[in-house]
Amino acid sequence: MAPNLHLTMGNQLVNHWLSGLFLVSWLGLNIFLFVYAFLNYEKSDKYYYTREILGTTLALARASALCLNFNSMMILIPVCRNLLSFLRGTCTFCNRTLRKPLDHNLIFHKLVAYMICMFTAIHIIAHFFNFERYSRSQRAMDGSLASVLSSLSHPEKEEDSWLNPIQSPNMTVMYAAFTSVAGLTGVIATIALVLMVTSAVEFIRRNYFELFWYTHHLFIVYIVCLGIHGLGGIVRGQTEESMGESHPHNCSHSFHEWDKYERSCKHPHFVGHPPESWKWILAPIAFYIFERILRFYRSQQKVVITKVVMHPSNVLELQMRKRGFSMEVGQYIFVNCPSISFLEWHPFTLTSAPEEEFFSVHIRAAGDWTENLIRTFERQHSPMPRIEVDGPFGTVSEDVFQYEVAVLVGAGIGVTPFASILKSIWYKFQRADNKLKTQKAGHAALNFDRATDILTGLKQKTSFGRPMWDNEFSRIATAHPKSVVGVFLCGPRTLAKSLRKCCQRYSSLDPRKVQFYFNKETF
Repeated sequence: MAPNLHLTMGNQLVNHWLSGLFLVSWLGLNIFLFVYAFLNYEKSDKYYYTREILGTTLALARASALCLNFNSMMILIPVCRNLLSFLRGTCTFCNRTLRKPLDHNLIFHKLVAYMICMFTAIHIIAHFFNFERYSRSQRAMDGSLASVLSSLSHPEKEEDSWLNPIQSPNMTVMYAAFTSVAGLTGVIATIALVLMVTSAVEFIRRNYFELFWYTHHLFIVYIVCLGIHGLGGIVRGQTEESMGESHPHNCSHSFHEWDKYERSCKHPHFVGHPPESWKWILAPIAFYIFERILRFYRSQQKVVITKVVMHPSNVLELQMRKRGFSMEVGQYIFVNCPSISFLEWHPFTLTSAPEEEFFSVHIRAAGDWTENLIRTFERQHSPMPRIEVDGPFGTVSEDVFQYEVAVLVGAGIGVTPFASILKSIWYKFQRADNKLKTQKAGHAALNFDRATDILTGLKQKTSFGRPMWDNEFSRIATAHPKSVVGVFLCGPRTLAKSLRKCCQRYSSLDPRKVQFYFNKETF
């Protein structure tokens, strides 16, 4: 078992070291920001008096808030599809390892969302304790420093004197939470976050895509609430001027004599913590707005449907043209049909080859939207519905020609990413100058029975049954002992798990020998 374990770890390190480094860096930044903010609020003299009321939960609330800002900044970047396509295009000639992290954008998006949920929970729990302690110190009659500090919130005092947002013993925690800017925006943002996360689980996303699609746009509400959450300035610290005449180290023990004598300590003055969330999210929001504007502009360009084909198993093929449209193998587009829904955009892998004069998609009935679209095109007496297209966008399958040997595995409708690749290979062989290559292409394309594949048009026989993956990988490793093999999958997780294990098992630790690189399409 030990050699196999070392082989697996070594292969993982070779294939995913940059992705791992990025992930570790992100986790490290979260830890650093949390510890930095926690120590700042736990040790800083500026918040000495605030800690007298709240204790350690002040630092917990502020540390989690800083991490929330950081991850809310990161959450939008992985879904900026045009930005990722641009980065992938600039890395065309880079080592495949440098492009690998771009293939995991949705996984990283989910990880950031989980991190936001965790820090939101910490933030909310800490503030529950904070408001309870604010209320308790306001009702206290024991003459403690916390009760004296809470009495500074009386309305007759000047604006910068109060520390406790609960300004009277009769004010309840719920009233203070739901009438303050911070409390109200926090509740709304939390509700939006819960709805987004729960509707994004795989069962709902796969079976009720429309619910996921609409609910996920509550991120706008979340971002807006996050941006104005800190305007209330509930968390307050001592002002710099007040620190000079009433430093807590010198005056906290003589708080009963504040302002009594000319040379006695003055009562401290406080200022709300300035809002900072907008500084974190401003740049990614600008990126995302530009992304949406670009998507809107491209979606308004006219799309001409040149051919509509209804295939067996309720599969619709649309062949289209669009001015300036340029694609690569394995890319995908987003399709909208305004007659069905103005807002819904659904991703579909391109099944045409870059060498063809049109671009095409194959759409299987897998939900209300796709069923309505197919039904609309089946009505021959109706006018052709208008289609809007955004894209194309890059995927991992673009790298297929970067490998010496490629293995393409598609399950169900997952064969569509590879239809484009197979067609492109056929066209490349057809246009090759070397007549031996042309003869090989002709043999591969024509020397079979008359039935043609509905996607590729190739006269390729189909073998039914589940492949024995160990046999297949062993055969490939034997036939190509010194090659770099790219394994591409568009299919379910169970199949991905089997193929990933095979790639690890049959890759050599010696970089000069056969190496299997696993690549999976994700949407």
